[in-house]
Amino acid sequence: MNADPNNTSTAVVSDMARARSNGPSNLRRGLFSALFAVAATFAAFLHPARAQDMTSAPSFVDNFTNLDRSRWYVSDGWSNGAHQNCIWSKDLVQLSDGALSLGFEKRKLKDREFACAEIQTKQRYGYGVYEARMKTDIGSGLNAAFFTYIGPQDKQPWDEIDFEVLTKDPSKVQVNSYIQGKPKNGKLVDVEGGADKGFNDYAFIWEKDRLRWYVNGKLVHEVTNPDELPTHPQKIFFSLWGSDKLANWMGPFADPGRKLTMQVKRVAFTALGQPCQFPESLACTITNSN
Repeated sequence: MNADPNNTSTAVVSDMARARSNGPSNLRRGLFSALFAVAATFAAFLHPARAQDMTSAPSFVDNFTNLDRSRWYVSDGWSNGAHQNCIWSKDLVQLSDGALSLGFEKRKLKDREFACAEIQTKQRYGYGVYEARMKTDIGSGLNAAFFTYIGPQDKQPWDEIDFEVLTKDPSKVQVNSYIQGKPKNGKLVDVEGGADKGFNDYAFIWEKDRLRWYVNGKLVHEVTNPDELPTHPQKIFFSLWGSDKLANWMGPFADPGRKLTMQVKRVAFTALGQPCQFPESLACTITNSN
């Protein structure tokens, strides 16, 4: 999740879980989010997920030659909570130079001085290979993220798998996961050449008994503890946002004085056991056994 896994208040975590939505109407249901979370967690305890229970939308590849509205929902008109200094704006989700562009700029919207961008899939995905080819800008106090998430808004426990470039230092990317709302497995890993200098490939392979993160085809982190593995299908997100309040994690926010962008050239989901979908795909070379 877009928060410091080692230094995040309960209020901030609650805000962020509450705001992962398909529209601002979910914010009006914020008072009930905690009740949903408790109920969903209790249900998960009574009926633990099994591999055969993991449903998933089909495999896909999106090269962003257009913005497929049947696949993507564009966040617009709200924020993820008080920690975020910007409002999601659909105007900052654009196609340019053969890539999806998510922007961040100084533009007053509602009670915030900045506007930012996010998209999310409408469907949920399960075990498989998740891949994104992307490039970030640079600037203190911002977060450029590729991640999956499900939570109380969907009457599910909060599960999440993250790649987050804290653009104060684009030489690294943070990998992380959340299990029932609790951060697990956080680690900063190197991005050779820098996340801002060119397009890099970020991927994770999610299986029933392990979770592996890759940067440019290199394994950078692995988790096999069953208590630290997500068990619920999730939506895929891309976002670029800023914060004045999470300086210990994201760096002190500084007005960049210009529009910043995060570009995504490709995203793909390949279900386990399915053929790889493009020649450079990690699914072509990585099997369940290695």
